[in-house]
Amino acid sequence: MKKVLLAFLALGLFMTSFGQNEYKKRPAIGVHFILNDFKTAASIRSTSLSNVLRTKQYKQTKDMAAGMAVSYIRGLSNNIDFESSIGASFLDYPVPGKSLTTQNKLLLEAVATGNVKLTSDHYWISPFITAGIGASKYKGYYAAFVPAGLGLQINLYDDAFILINSQYRIPVTENAAYHIYHSIGVAGNIGKPKAPPVIPVVLPPVVEAPKDTDGDGIIDANDKCPTVAGLASLQGCPDKDGDGIADAEDKCPDVAGLVKYGGCPIPDTDKDGINDEQDKCPDVAGVARYQGCPIPDTDKDGVNDEEDKCVNLAGPASNYGCPVIAQAVVDKINYAAKNIFFATGSAKLLPKSFKSLNEVVKILGEDKTLKLDIDGHTDSQGKPEKNQILSDNRASAVKTYLVSKGVEESRLNAAGHGQDQPVADNKTAAGRAKNRRVEMKARNY
Repeated sequence: MKKVLLAFLALGLFMTSFGQNEYKKRPAIGVHFILNDFKTAASIRSTSLSNVLRTKQYKQTKDMAAGMAVSYIRGLSNNIDFESSIGASFLDYPVPGKSLTTQNKLLLEAVATGNVKLTSDHYWISPFITAGIGASKYKGYYAAFVPAGLGLQINLYDDAFILINSQYRIPVTENAAYHIYHSIGVAGNIGKPKAPPVIPVVLPPVVEAPKDTDGDGIIDANDKCPTVAGLASLQGCPDKDGDGIADAEDKCPDVAGLVKYGGCPIPDTDKDGINDEQDKCPDVAGVARYQGCPIPDTDKDGVNDEEDKCVNLAGPASNYGCPVIAQAVVDKINYAAKNIFFATGSAKLLPKSFKSLNEVVKILGEDKTLKLDIDGHTDSQGKPEKNQILSDNRASAVKTYLVSKGVEESRLNAAGHGQDQPVADNKTAAGRAKNRRVEMKARNY
């Protein structure tokens, strides 16, 4: 059913595109041959229209009840007609809840519908949609129903019309039965057509062309700047910088700006390249990543937070913004480092190292901000690869001892440097002794 409606709509739109003159139908009387189909309607009710069409369950004309109808038709507008009709046919009407009698009786049906045409009567063919209200009488049974359907009107020289119509009649009262109604007939106009009104020809008065002194397409009467070419959007005034503000009202006519700044750009008071509307610190130069404010210095030590490794503790720039470690602490750690001893050729700590290392544990326990770098070094005796491993192991041994005494491992960093960083000449026994060492350096960043 949707495809049929779309086809009618497409056909109507196609024909409408060929003309714009429209005609309202004059009163007409019609005679129609009709067919009533109750069986196909019952099949649609039990299944669906698409299934009935697919399985060909619809009835042939020989199975339908024939009759005649007369109608009166009148145009309400160019595309809407009113139609009333009375139809009569002899059949065995299937009154709901009643048994068929196998005897044909007279069925009278009176219907009033509105026919919505897709084109006016100006065209020789016009599809239409119809709907309305109807009443029927069969023996002693009275009923009401709603007719809805599709039709086709063929224009015969504007004086007569062939009308083809199919309706699905839907019961409103209990004595009515669903059925399909088909009709084909001819309707002819009655009465004479109205003569078209004579429209007098009125010659327009001669009007002098309006002046446009500056030739900008805006007449002087509407031009606020009649002697200077301008824009229609600014009532004929110019706008050199194209910011939508007329030059006469623009404080910066050569630079595009905003109305609230009198036609000037958004200011940048602190000249940091960030305009005041986006600058959270408009009076102090800053950077974009801090929305126009300077890089913060949380601890106010003169070292900004991006370069300060101790943002909450004041300290000099020479120590990355962290507090300077007391010289006494540095001296104690250096002294402890010089008193770390290992078994010859191994990473085993000798007991005489423990006193010095315990002093380091105490220092780290008293100041939780301190971290410690532990660096192992060797002399040049032996293969470099083995010296590297030995220096790594000795640095790790010191770290392991400190962790065993309660120092958090995250505060300690151990690394071996092998024989690559000598502090004395490896050609002498005294120099080699100095090169075999563990260094410890405290830091708080």
